[in-house]
Amino acid sequence: MLHELLLALLGYTGDLIIDEREHQNSPATPLSGDAPISEECSFKLAPDISFIEPSERDLIEKIITLGFYYREIDRFASKSRNLSWIRSANASPLERAAELSKSKTERPSVYRRAIANGIVEILSVYRSAVLLIEQKLLSETMPILATVTQGLNKFFVLFPPLYELVLEIERDDIRGGQLLNLLHKRCHCGMPELQACIQRLLWHGHQVMYNQLASWMVYGILQDQHGEFFIRRQEDRDTEHGSSHSDVSEKLARLSTDYTSVTDWHLGFHIFLDMLPEYIHMRIAESILFAGKAVRVLRNPSSAFRFQDQLITRSSQKIQGFTGRFSIQKEPLLDMKLIGEELLPQSDADKIEAMLQGLKEPSEFHKRSFECAVDSIRAIAASHLWQLVVVRANLNGHLKALKDYFLLEKGDFFQCFLEESRQLMRLPPRQSTAEADLMVPFQLAAIKTISEEDKYFSRVSLRMPSFGITVKSPHVDLLKAKAYADGTSGAALSSGNLDISLDGWDGIALEYSVDWPLQLFFTQEVLSKYCKVFQYLLRLKRTQMELEKSWASVMHQDHTYFAKHRNDRINYSKSQQRRQTCRPMWRVREHMAFLIRNLQFYIQVDVIETQWNILQAHIQESHDFTELVGFHQEYLSALISQSFLDLGSVSRILDGIMKLCIQFCWAIENQESSENTPELEHITEEFNKKSNSLYTILRSTRLAGSQRAPFLRRFLLRLNFNSFFEMTARGVLNVVRQRPAITVLNQQ
Repeated sequence: MLHELLLALLGYTGDLIIDEREHQNSPATPLSGDAPISEECSFKLAPDISFIEPSERDLIEKIITLGFYYREIDRFASKSRNLSWIRSANASPLERAAELSKSKTERPSVYRRAIANGIVEILSVYRSAVLLIEQKLLSETMPILATVTQGLNKFFVLFPPLYELVLEIERDDIRGGQLLNLLHKRCHCGMPELQACIQRLLWHGHQVMYNQLASWMVYGILQDQHGEFFIRRQEDRDTEHGSSHSDVSEKLARLSTDYTSVTDWHLGFHIFLDMLPEYIHMRIAESILFAGKAVRVLRNPSSAFRFQDQLITRSSQKIQGFTGRFSIQKEPLLDMKLIGEELLPQSDADKIEAMLQGLKEPSEFHKRSFECAVDSIRAIAASHLWQLVVVRANLNGHLKALKDYFLLEKGDFFQCFLEESRQLMRLPPRQSTAEADLMVPFQLAAIKTISEEDKYFSRVSLRMPSFGITVKSPHVDLLKAKAYADGTSGAALSSGNLDISLDGWDGIALEYSVDWPLQLFFTQEVLSKYCKVFQYLLRLKRTQMELEKSWASVMHQDHTYFAKHRNDRINYSKSQQRRQTCRPMWRVREHMAFLIRNLQFYIQVDVIETQWNILQAHIQESHDFTELVGFHQEYLSALISQSFLDLGSVSRILDGIMKLCIQFCWAIENQESSENTPELEHITEEFNKKSNSLYTILRSTRLAGSQRAPFLRRFLLRLNFNSFFEMTARGVLNVVRQRPAITVLNQQ
């Protein structure tokens, strides 16, 4: 009987101790290895045994529960450690199909296998304890049950929680990071033996995680066949939404290596929160994600970058002979390996691996040590990525080129371009040929102002995107002015129609060609922000040029007329009268030019130059790629914010003012008689209103507590340094609607 009890403790039932689950079938059959874990203890003493006392029966049934727990835990470990899903290449198709259908219901798990290895260690200790009990019972003359209970006492504490653990794992199909999270929670208990046992299981699980971390952070390879790691490929998310692996593979196959590398950096990998253990902070997970992506970039440079490096290193070498020419065909793979090792030195790769190896050794998980190691690895990866982007790829040169062309630092080039295209821009753009029409003045301006030493200009290209905005010609405004003078359509020039409807040429944009690895830094979002600022600055410069050209044109006409009629007393008096009539109009133009000049000076000097110097200081001080990306984002955000491009109330007024300035210039240049005087008066009145609105906003107490307040005040100081702008704005407040705006300005 004692031997049958010992066999039952190892999961083998017989006639004395039976398994109720097996006896439910007739005839009784042993449970298969794939049967689910029983949720209730099914080991019982046979009901037909009558020679055992009730007290002994209770004690035996208590003891044999350990055998039930052992069998269920052992069955779980055997299933988790089963490697039958790994089939050899010469397996028959039927076997493969059977394994495939089986794997659909039971997904393999590397983490479960690791935990099962830890469980096997615990069960081996239990088997040794049972063997020791057997030896004691055989050596005793009067064997008693107390020997059994005394030898297995600690397992009454360990096995029930272990059984509940494996039952929960199998019932809820827990795997990967979720399994680590469950074990970490179970570690917090008041029983030292159980805590040590769960910590050992967690240690086994962490070995898998550390191996995956080493593969990811040392070699840039995501080793996660069963989707259990908290770093995942983006196509895994796509397949969850219905895309098959074959579709994703075909898409990736069509992409170039460089494009795939950039896509991997921006969109290729993500943190899968369901598999992220709760004791690993999100910041640490993001550092792990960044480090792995950085190592992938450093170990897999683009072919163009490798070729460029080869040209630099071999510039002084000459290839001679057939053998030399033949050897070139064998060198690219070697060069790729050498360049990859140079970007990430082997010593640093070994250092990263040693840090992760040091984390694997302790029996307990130390959160602080783990976070410090991850931060150190991230710093190494960020430093080498900084070296690649800033030093090797000459980031500062490209930033300077973007400043030159997108922020109009090369003012002579854009001045020449606007002058060459001025007559073209007087007409509405043709959607089919607008870009080609602009290429002629663009190339002429480049020939006149861009030197051959400028190696970045070839990366800049002019684009005229398809525009769906309202396109208005100055001739339309002149027709409306005549209608206004005739009084037939007074409502046509209401303030509603003078709201912003942008000129079609305001869609002019620049594109900048970026090579690997700068595509990691200059994303499409970044380049679109540069383009947004460029379009605004070009409009501003165009407005300023139109105001200057209109003044020069009117003065030329006036001097020509005066020189022609200076000896004719009648026409001379008409010339003087004409000058007197035009003087208020010239004063309005000067007010417009004053505002536009100061806005332009404020943006170029107070905003762009100031922020550029701050960015340069950060580049000199920082040696971390992610910090550099953050500084550049702050730089762009400051340009947009301090230029009021994202402050609707101010940007709408400034856009309206620039539009009015353009209309005013076109009107006075086409002024051959007094026919368009009502239009000039109306433009002047609208300009005064918008100037007053701008002054009101700049002085508004509502924005006093805003972060923009210092920049608004700085811009106001430029406009109102001698209180002229304030007096002009206050004068407008006292304007009577019926009085012409030009007369009001003349009285001032």
